[in-house]
Amino acid sequence: MNNHIRRIVITGPESTGKTELAKGLASKFNTIWVPEYAREYVEKLNRPYVYDDVIRIAKHQIKEEEIFTRKVQKGILFFDTWLIITKVWLDLVFNKCPEWITEHIRSSHIDLFLVCNTDLQWVADSVRENGGEKREILLKQYCDEINSFGFDYKLVEGYGPKRIESALTSLSESGLNL
Repeated sequence: MNNHIRRIVITGPESTGKTELAKGLASKFNTIWVPEYAREYVEKLNRPYVYDDVIRIAKHQIKEEEIFTRKVQKGILFFDTWLIITKVWLDLVFNKCPEWITEHIRSSHIDLFLVCNTDLQWVADSVRENGGEKREILLKQYCDEINSFGFDYKLVEGYGPKRIESALTSLSESGLNL
């Protein structure tokens, strides 16, 4: 892995502004971001997703991580979600997660996770399925999972420009010398 790249993952429950935050931060830092693949994949399915679909999503996420890392070469790279969500999803929905996913997470160099809080209103759409209390439960599980791997994270809050400001403050306080 290229040590000149700072890898920042934007994660959190559904409908918490991850994509907008990834786009906004990439624009502020004049860099690129890795889009979420799970949404794109599930939207194209004409059936409920199954275990093998989530595995395909995980493999694609890893490929995109490699491709986008080569595109940046130095600087900063933002990820709109990442394998932490995939692992939690596999554990929760299917009660199993392949060791290669856990191993990839463990061996990855992620500088910081920006976890989007649930302070934005949940908006239903064709792929979202976890509104209400489930968002709070998932928020805790994502943070617990990030901690279990020894990664650092900061909670991001606020609406619109305030969310970007919250993320920029977290990045500034992280000591990453961005």
